Amino acid sequence: MSKKVLLSGVKPTGKVSIANYFGAMKQFVDLANEYESYIFIADYHALNFIQNKKEMQENITDILLDYLAIGLDPKNVTLFKQSDILEHTELAWIFDTITTVPYLERAHAYKDAMAKGKEVNVGTFNYPMLMAADILLYSPDVVPVGQDQKQHVEYARDTAQKFNRIFGETFKLPKEIIMKDRENIPGLDGRKMSKSYNNTIPLFAEYEEIKKCVMSIVTDSGEGIPKNVYAIHKLVRDEKELEKIYAEKTGKYKELKELLIEDLEKFIAPMREKRKEFAKDIPKALAILKAGGEKAKKVAEVKMEEVREKIGVKIY
Repeated sequence: MSKKVLLSGVKPTGKVSIANYFGAMKQFVDLANEYESYIFIADYHALNFIQNKKEMQENITDILLDYLAIGLDPKNVTLFKQSDILEHTELAWIFDTITTVPYLERAHAYKDAMAKGKEVNVGTFNYPMLMAADILLYSPDVVPVGQDQKQHVEYARDTAQKFNRIFGETFKLPKEIIMKDRENIPGLDGRKMSKSYNNTIPLFAEYEEIKKCVMSIVTDSGEGIPKNVYAIHKLVRDEKELEKIYAEKTGKYKELKELLIEDLEKFIAPMREKRKEFAKDIPKALAILKAGGEKAKKVAEVKMEEVREKIGVKIY
């Protein structure tokens, strides 16, 4: 029997954080041998945030190096760039034609932008349909995501069901995989760790940057155990060990932060060094991405031929 299929991706909109890693990216690596995996760089989605050629190019390369550094092996994982597969945008348009405005108005990103009084571009409004296309083109069984991205998979399932109902059985209904206890990793200020809050610990941070980040984590002097420090610490150290350590060092926040700094450095350093090695040969890394795109395109083309047949535009 062939393996089940896994698909997921990351937008190239800046440095990935430890929350990105533990919330979703770690699953890419952990499940790579169990599934036929397609992991992409969502560069067209990033256009909603990055509209500068040089910055976009650098961000795409950075995510590729991140993928390789965390241990994604191109021998058993297909790494590709969204914009290399034109079928993504073609299918998104087809999905647009069967999707209503009120349905898209329920999307979290749109509602958040409206609540903040922002002028919303069309890309932000209908990004769920491009996301649905990203997912459904590859007939995945599972999509590893963070808790805040669960809605993406729900939209993909809804869209697949609607298309199947209108045009006939075509798309598989994917299921999300969400890491338990990783839904709300706190940032330096105690809010959810997020690039939009500028409160992250970068996944490939140098030692001094790790130190600066950790020492700035907000603590409450009345807690005894600094909950934000502990919540981050348990990502990289066994929780049973931590319970004993934190009990012995109750109220000693500086010592606990110093211990977290050392544990984060032990965790990050090997990946950081591996990333530097890949960065020495960017053309080789890009060749991996290009080859992955060629493989992914073959899969996408087959599905799009089926879609064109179903909707009636294929007449010769």
